[in-house]
Amino acid sequence: MLLAAVAAYACAGGTDYGAGFWDLLAGGAERGKRPRWLIDHAMAPVWETNNVWLIFVLVIMWTGFPVLFQTIFSAMWLPLALAAVGLVLRGAGFALRKPTRRLARRRVYGAVFAVSSLLTPFFLGAAVGGLATGRVAPGTKASADAWSNGTSVIVGLLTIAATAFLGAVFLTADARRFGAADLVGYFRLRAWCSLVGIAVLAVIGLVVTHDDAPYVHDGLTSGIGLALVLVSVVCALATAGLLYRAATGWARITAVGSVALVVVAWGLAQRPYLIPTSLTVSQAAGASTTLRWLMLVTVIAVVLVGPPLVLLYRLDTRGILQPLTEADLRRTATGREPENP
Repeated sequence: MLLAAVAAYACAGGTDYGAGFWDLLAGGAERGKRPRWLIDHAMAPVWETNNVWLIFVLVIMWTGFPVLFQTIFSAMWLPLALAAVGLVLRGAGFALRKPTRRLARRRVYGAVFAVSSLLTPFFLGAAVGGLATGRVAPGTKASADAWSNGTSVIVGLLTIAATAFLGAVFLTADARRFGAADLVGYFRLRAWCSLVGIAVLAVIGLVVTHDDAPYVHDGLTSGIGLALVLVSVVCALATAGLLYRAATGWARITAVGSVALVVVAWGLAQRPYLIPTSLTVSQAAGASTTLRWLMLVTVIAVVLVGPPLVLLYRLDTRGILQPLTEADLRRTATGREPENP
């Protein structure tokens, strides 16, 4: 369940981070006006909802695996704190940019949103990379080496590239949905470029992790880990082909599948460890009674929250959800049309 929640956040939250990445690279106020319009329009209905998966991850971790939670947040408090600050600033920047009238302030809020969308996934990925190397163990004190090593940097950059890929694929689909023909090719090209970047970083990562994170490296290059990685590659290539054929609906599915499969492959490559090679799943697990109650509460939460989330995503991807316009906001309580300003 913990691995599934991480995969869900990587895909749902990653899509939003990717949109922020392309917002950062959209250019100046005039040049980036159209891409930023689409990003605001596409993200508005669901951007806050995607953080539900992060809450699932944290609750399952500190309740079901307290030793893991204590170890990670003690040894890597700095990158995780920076990621949390970036998460807050990102939300504030996105929420405040649209209603702000002054161009200077819009630029400030937009820059906060875009830069935070870059830094937050990097620090989260760097923390994961540090865990994969085995530099962190129960009782390890905080140090820069735990999250600033070669594997951490590569995983952080791969995380950014993966979010950029997801964001570009979904924005390509949104451009078609909103009838923005000029932006379909714009974001499709960026999705292809993201795939090239992922491929280059993945090759570099194989070289770096061979000596720096040998346990995870071996798990990803053999057995079930390798099988899932190969299926992920097929999904990524299929996404590129589907984008070329303008089948953007299927492209979203294969793009999500490619990222989710890599996350699952990473989790299985570490087994039976949560932190290679110092903390196994059984060693990190909480009391049996706690785990049984956690399982029950998690099932109830999935039953209650899952269907509304699925409905929300379906409504959004079908274009049924639309943000309120200024005219809508000026409507009176009696339902009269707003007067001309």
